[in-house]
Amino acid sequence: MDCFSGVAGDMLLGALIDAGVPLSDVRGALGSLAIDAESVWTERVTRAGLAATKFCVRGEDTPGHEHTHGHGHDDEDGEHRHHHHHHGHDHAHDHSHEHGHHHAEPHAHRTLAEITRLIDGSALSPTGKDRAVALFRRLGEAEASVHGTSLDQVHLHEVGALDSIIDIVGSVHALERLGVDRVVSSPLNVGSGSITSAHGTYPVPAPATLRLLRDAPVYAGSQQAELVTPTGALLVTDYATSFGPMPAMRVAEIGYGAGSRDFADTPNVTRVVIGQTSDGAPADRVLVVEAEIDDMNPQLFGGLIEGLLAQGALDAFYTPIYMKKGRPGTLVTVIAPPSAREAVAAALFRDTTTIGIRYREADRECLSRETLVVPTAAGEIRVKVARRAGQLVNAAPEFDDCVRAAAATNRPVKEIHALAVTAFYDRFAH
Repeated sequence: MDCFSGVAGDMLLGALIDAGVPLSDVRGALGSLAIDAESVWTERVTRAGLAATKFCVRGEDTPGHEHTHGHGHDDEDGEHRHHHHHHGHDHAHDHSHEHGHHHAEPHAHRTLAEITRLIDGSALSPTGKDRAVALFRRLGEAEASVHGTSLDQVHLHEVGALDSIIDIVGSVHALERLGVDRVVSSPLNVGSGSITSAHGTYPVPAPATLRLLRDAPVYAGSQQAELVTPTGALLVTDYATSFGPMPAMRVAEIGYGAGSRDFADTPNVTRVVIGQTSDGAPADRVLVVEAEIDDMNPQLFGGLIEGLLAQGALDAFYTPIYMKKGRPGTLVTVIAPPSAREAVAAALFRDTTTIGIRYREADRECLSRETLVVPTAAGEIRVKVARRAGQLVNAAPEFDDCVRAAAATNRPVKEIHALAVTAFYDRFAH
């Protein structure tokens, strides 16, 4: 998910459709959420000269308007707006937009229970329904926290409008249909300036949006507009397992989803890039945490690594270094899953004298591994075997087994090690 110009629910869904998810499938997944076949459609538009797909929804009827439908859309790039779409039959014409902040539709504000009933009426898979409900629960918790109320009492304003529910349900289905194993997102451009919503004027990003973006890397772009909406923040932070540059992959599909505005200097789109990892071992994202220490009793290093491993670290090691004023020190490096960042940081601050740490995410490639048992003249020895793309790369006898066999047979450890290597290649390498 490339959010260089922000993201909204309709932009992400438009990008997924642009990348190959059939609109007919999305319509089918919406079930009773889409009143008829023309309730949702796409348009081919350009944003700063770049062709993109705009996902469109006919909103809830406004009383007194037989042919004009209004909906409070959680649109990217500005206030949560009230749109009036004048529809024909082919939806190929331009749409006029009146931007205001009053909401005439009778069901613009919904509780979580009401939204859950709507999602139950969709044709999502059971897993998809559970995820969609969990997404709105998280959204409700963010709104409740911002407004100082309870989850049962909170009313979801613009993001509770039918079209925004459709954006979320449609995106859940599209990602499920693609069978994506892993989602990576770029840092999110949130825009700048201020917005006017049902609660008043607030700085960009809006309070609930900012809360949903906790722990995600964001930055303020040059556009004086709201570029990340609550639904966009919700979807990206829920699906992305890591944030950073595009991972190594072979690109298969590219999709561009358009926002409402057309900026002169930047394509107002969200881009999705879908691909496969290399033929080698699959890469995964890890966190690298470092701390430089020059004032700690060396005895305290003794149990530090074991403590870090107990907190979820995958590996940890020490490197002797020289620090300022020529002082000898120790660089503590920890490799951990991104989800273990807080636990690892807490352990480093608690168990060492460091007053600061740094961390970064990195791609890691691991060989597929298994342990085989080989018979030797000194007894059975376990051998750790590593392969890449099915090809044997390395075979290493378990050192503790070699030590025990050496003691039992009164032979050198290096001789037992050589016996195990020879036995492995004789038995398994052909």
